[in-house]
Amino acid sequence: MSVDLLLTGVPESLAAELRRRAAEHQRSPEGEAVAILEANLIEEGPITITELLNQVHDMGLRTPSESAAIIREDRDARGRR
Repeated sequence: MSVDLLLTGVPESLAAELRRRAAEHQRSPEGEAVAILEANLIEEGPITITELLNQVHDMGLRTPSESAAIIREDRDARGRR
């Protein structure tokens, strides 16, 4: 079952971006709006490690350089046991 929604007062810049994205994905603006809502409101399952790493990379996060030394030290300590 579907429901009709009406949005009023949408800024032109936002409507233009919706139209642009809709054209990019070969959808109507309404179809694009539904796709955006689905992607943001419906819980997705667990993500893979690759997806997580891609998200971290996309956010520009970096691992502190000392973490490599800590990991190396831990690995070497296990090898001595």
